[in-house]
Amino acid sequence: MIRYYWISLLTLVLFIFFSSVSFAQSDYVLPYPSSMPGSIFYKLNLIKEEILKYWYFGDFGQFHFNLKQSDKYLVEAKTLFEYKQYFLGLNALNKSRVYYNKSYPFLLKARSKGKDERNNLILFESASARHIEILLKMRSEVPEEFTWEPEKSPPTKLYLHKEIENSINDRKT
Repeated sequence: MIRYYWISLLTLVLFIFFSSVSFAQSDYVLPYPSSMPGSIFYKLNLIKEEILKYWYFGDFGQFHFNLKQSDKYLVEAKTLFEYKQYFLGLNALNKSRVYYNKSYPFLLKARSKGKDERNNLILFESASARHIEILLKMRSEVPEEFTWEPEKSPPTKLYLHKEIENSINDRKT
């Protein structure tokens, strides 16, 4: 009987000890990829995005909207790069960068109005760390340059590493 007690106690202690171990580097969770370019629903999402831009008002609302859009386009870029759709991925990466750069000024605006932005600043720093983590991984998986050759236009050279570095630098400042 005592043997079962010790085995149960040891199992409980080991479960408690090992259940608290986490392997994630950042607590910030990025969204699941939404519809991708080429889908019928993608155009509908772009229309919805334009409408939602006016739905979120106020400094914190605009901050959350822009950060959410930055997350969405970063995941889209990551997915497109994984499928070697570099031109579309670069467009999504640039959209993510634009939305990311729009988000922080709304925190500064809220601070200047005397609002408490500390929780949102922590969220922003966590998002920045996660974005950098994803961008570094993307940089290691894509070629430095890629020549995109559309059917009826001259080829265009895409500097993927340079654009990813610019996005990383934006998120570090």
